[in-house]
Amino acid sequence: MEKYFNVNRDGCSICCKLYSDGAKKTEKVVLCGHGFAGHRDNKAAEKFAGKLLAKNKGVAVITFDWPCHGSDVRKSLRLEDCAHYFEIMVGYIEETYSDPELYGYATSFGGYLFLKSISENGDPFKKLALRCPAVNMYDVLTKNIMTGDDLLKLEKGKPVLVGFDSKIKIDKPFIESLKAEDISGRDFFDYAEDILILHGTEDEIVPFDAVERFADNSLIEFVPVEGADHRFLDPLKMEQAIKRITAFFGMK
Repeated sequence: MEKYFNVNRDGCSICCKLYSDGAKKTEKVVLCGHGFAGHRDNKAAEKFAGKLLAKNKGVAVITFDWPCHGSDVRKSLRLEDCAHYFEIMVGYIEETYSDPELYGYATSFGGYLFLKSISENGDPFKKLALRCPAVNMYDVLTKNIMTGDDLLKLEKGKPVLVGFDSKIKIDKPFIESLKAEDISGRDFFDYAEDILILHGTEDEIVPFDAVERFADNSLIEFVPVEGADHRFLDPLKMEQAIKRITAFFGMK
């Protein structure tokens, strides 16, 4: 079963999508965080949910749009709004499903935002799996996604459209906040045993070495996926990642 819905709280209307087997009681929920310029309908989350629900009962997967992404109506992308959306989604799940086992799965920019919230507010997840997390999001955005022209326009105070298949408007205050909120040097020792990172050795967006170093510094389990790019476009590589993540979650 797939269902679109909105979570309306604190003046926010968060666009969400539910994947569920329709069981009367949902005991486990996976909250998914998409990457930069992504959206709740992303194919990676859909494939993950399909594989998970095919073999497990009483499980739900929920995706949502970050601010300014997908169908979200906010005009300016701000890290504090992203943090608020994350907090709202965790609270919504805990209240709606009567305190279920909560798991997290995030990629790229979503991985950065999940980790940032954990470092500042504690870990709400029983287990958290990250695929190619942009732990150095400022460098990733300014060096590997944006162009030189984009950077020049920002310096002049002009917003720019940045992204891949879709574009997100960003401005200088957002870029400056990313630089100030670098999480690559933060300590995650207290949460390390419940976090798994998978990263493609051929990632062209988020440098493999930077994430491996981040994981090693906090003793987080790091799994290289040989030959995989940032999006894991090879179906066999994605299948490999999904199997590893579901096993880490203690599911089939």
